Amino acid sequence: MVRPAALAISVVFLVVGILGFIPGITTHYDLLRFAGHHSGAMLFGLFEVSVLHNIVHLLFGLVGLALARTVTGARAFLIVGGLIYLVLWLYGLVIGKGTAANFVPLNTADDWLHFVLGVVMILLGWLGATRHATT
Repeated sequence: MVRPAALAISVVFLVVGILGFIPGITTHYDLLRFAGHHSGAMLFGLFEVSVLHNIVHLLFGLVGLALARTVTGARAFLIVGGLIYLVLWLYGLVIGKGTAANFVPLNTADDWLHFVLGVVMILLGWLGATRHATT
């Protein structure tokens, strides 16, 4: 279960990274910046994105694909990746959205998506590890 879960999440990251570069799916595409809170582009009109944000999604997806080849790698991707997303959620909660600290950039929708994603990834990695240990 852990390998297909890691693979599926990796593919979602790749798709989201690509969609962030497609005008129309990303609204206000003309406001897309490399990084920072001045990027006004919005994936699906909801999630604030930048070139850096999209590249991070693409890289995360590629790393996930590589790690999903083994149970140990898939579990590490899900648990460590989930922890990274929970840290990013906390970071998004404490920074000022209109400050230079918001370099990714993040908005409230991003913050809560990162929370849900972090929890789901950790649970999938943990449950997959538990099932693998019992079989």
